[in-house]
Amino acid sequence: MQNKINKITDILRRDDGISGAMHYSEQISWILFLKFLDDYEEELKLEAILDAKNYKSILEEKFSWKAWAAPKTNEGKLDVKNALSGSDLLSFVNNELFPYLKSFKDNENFKSIEYKIGGIFEFIDNRIANGHTLREVINLVDELSFSKESDVFALGEVYEKLLKDMGSDGGNSGEFYTPRPLIKAIVEVINPKAKERIYDPACGSCGFLVESFLHILYEDRTKNKKANLSVEELEFLQNEALFGKEKTPLSYAMGVMNMILHEVKSPNIIKTNTLNKKITDITQSERYEVILANPPFGGKEKEQIQNNFPVKSNATELLFLQHILKSLNNNGRCAIIVPEGVLFQNSNAFISVKKDLLENFNLECVLSLPSGVFLPYSAVKTNVLFFSKGKSCICSDDDKVYYYELIPPFKLTKNKPLEYAHFKEFLKCYKERKITANSWLVSKKEFEERNYDLSAKNPNLKEEKILRTSEEILNSLEENLKTQQEYLNELKSILK
Repeated sequence: MQNKINKITDILRRDDGISGAMHYSEQISWILFLKFLDDYEEELKLEAILDAKNYKSILEEKFSWKAWAAPKTNEGKLDVKNALSGSDLLSFVNNELFPYLKSFKDNENFKSIEYKIGGIFEFIDNRIANGHTLREVINLVDELSFSKESDVFALGEVYEKLLKDMGSDGGNSGEFYTPRPLIKAIVEVINPKAKERIYDPACGSCGFLVESFLHILYEDRTKNKKANLSVEELEFLQNEALFGKEKTPLSYAMGVMNMILHEVKSPNIIKTNTLNKKITDITQSERYEVILANPPFGGKEKEQIQNNFPVKSNATELLFLQHILKSLNNNGRCAIIVPEGVLFQNSNAFISVKKDLLENFNLECVLSLPSGVFLPYSAVKTNVLFFSKGKSCICSDDDKVYYYELIPPFKLTKNKPLEYAHFKEFLKCYKERKITANSWLVSKKEFEERNYDLSAKNPNLKEEKILRTSEEILNSLEENLKTQQEYLNELKSILK
């Protein structure tokens, strides 16, 4: 499957309407989604026949994949005579198909697949400028099948690669992608379970939600071995467990698609600015057992938004942290990625929120990430805060915070990114709070004494004086003598 997607990518790069990974990923996505939807409908039709029930198709016949994208002959081959191409195909897609799919947003049933289709296509348009290129891509996608679980699993992996390509593009496309090794490690620590509700208030392409879904669904993903979930637990996982909010239109569309392509039948994703809601209005039904988030940071919010929070600040990261603290259920647990500044900032607003975190929640672990985790679109150094509310859920010692400094064996760059293997020691150490050269404990009383500065300053590291080699010393002396001679010659010429 990956080889075909690579081939499609190469084809799209030649199209005049496509500019960069963001565009080709977006365009492959909507075509893949419609093929997946067609295979999904075939399964639903088969189930209806087995149950002796009538089945009503999601899409009208004219707009089904088999009608416009890949009509077949009796031999099962592409019906070239009836398959649209060139300007005819572009005209149908742009003037009929997309307006039809966008109209689904008027559906009032939030949980229905129809509503999700409308949500996706409301913010996506066809950018492929050449109808023959579009036909070439459609033919390749039609060769893919999503009728088996293994096919769908492979599709999910391919889609994650597309999202990664968008993130690697830099710029604004960074909002689509949190490195999957980091997400996987965080989810492993938090360990979401069946029948728990999981929430991401800035879900982007839904990486945390998809990883949580797979974490619960599979006992061993490498062997494709499913966990022993009851029918009730599986239904809850697919329809009632996963919640997210996303402000950016394209991120929202890609996120919903990501979840559906991973077989989350009813992703509860809302397109909204999470910070628009007053946190005093958050009800018990809007509190969750698990919260996982990498909220946007570095942004500035207007006073109108700031008024929704008891501690006013124009820093988005501080507003999101307050929202998350209010949205965490009793005995719930959370992991949030924050910029380094949140730890050491000493303004009244930052101190107040950190004091609330330490006094009313169990801050259990601070994972200090290396610089370069979010390259190329951000060089900001970040940390992960792991905490719980009420009964401690992650580790046992409530009086001390466990710090771990992640140090990869090489400097992270765009071409040498973070790997899951880099978390191996951390994942072993955090439960036992094992003290190593990269980990240490800090008492909560100490935080009070240093005015709630949570900075990750490793006390195990001793400053080493770097001694120069004899060759370096000689080179330096030679350079100094050369400079002195130049000055001497210049002085002589002046005195003549």
